[in-house]
Amino acid sequence: MTTNVTALRAPWTRIDVPETIPHGDMPGDKICIGAEHIQKAEALFPALKEQLAEQLASNPYGRAVLCVCGGSGVGKSEIASVLAYYLNTIGVGAYIMSGDNYPRRIPRENDIERERVFRVGGLRGLVDSGRYTDDMGATLRRLWAEEADCDPSQLEAYPWLSIYQQAGRRCLDGYLGTPDETDFDEVNGLLARFKQGAEALLLKRMGRELTELWYDTVDFRKTNVLIIEWTHGNSDFLQGVDIPILLNSTPAETLAHRRARNRDGKTDSAFTTMVLALEQRKLEQQAVKARLILSKSGKLLSYQDYRRLMAQE
Repeated sequence: MTTNVTALRAPWTRIDVPETIPHGDMPGDKICIGAEHIQKAEALFPALKEQLAEQLASNPYGRAVLCVCGGSGVGKSEIASVLAYYLNTIGVGAYIMSGDNYPRRIPRENDIERERVFRVGGLRGLVDSGRYTDDMGATLRRLWAEEADCDPSQLEAYPWLSIYQQAGRRCLDGYLGTPDETDFDEVNGLLARFKQGAEALLLKRMGRELTELWYDTVDFRKTNVLIIEWTHGNSDFLQGVDIPILLNSTPAETLAHRRARNRDGKTDSAFTTMVLALEQRKLEQQAVKARLILSKSGKLLSYQDYRRLMAQE
């Protein structure tokens, strides 16, 4: 397969983005590309072109894998779509793959499993502390029904709940973004086959119901760059990514994005807020591996700049 490395090494000339462009392969995902997404993609693209040229030249099949990662709702899908549009426009074939197609459970069941992990872990933490009583058990069952067991505001009325919440967070942290939640082996196998020159791959599709699960055959004969848009795209469990791109955001900013996107029915819940905070910490721990980091204002950051910025949040 030929690779247009020359186009990647040419000076960057701004490319107009039409109102509608192809986007990732997550069924039902809502993609709303705005001026801020285009501005951020423009900030990334010149530096990305240079790194991609090196990667494509070093792969015998002229292929490379990049990921666009960051907190939920930060604009991964939109920015990945614009980057892919730029690449395809200059003659470098790109395909956008959504990592959200590869959890072990459909979204609704995974949300239930996350709550189960938190609650079982929290309850066990209370028991192991020697503080558990029948009254605490009755209170927890009521708080579970009200979905208020992880709400910090409940600590004033129930100080013992801090033991439960801390233990639950530890267990949930050990589930989020791990092979228990996501089939990283399947994704790693796909990336390896792509970089080894596979002409076609079977890619998973996952909706929100048990009946919405299937595979599509995707032709990669004209694809040089596989772009993964995924919160966990910079995970230590993921192998084969050449250029990780981190879109930075705080949990508060991520929550605001989710509200605007109306991603689920529990956007404002204490549980969702806790999940976002745990995911943010994982992103910060993985940030050192990112080849490109973009601030929420659209500025490219060095890792040192990123650390200083996050210390101010």
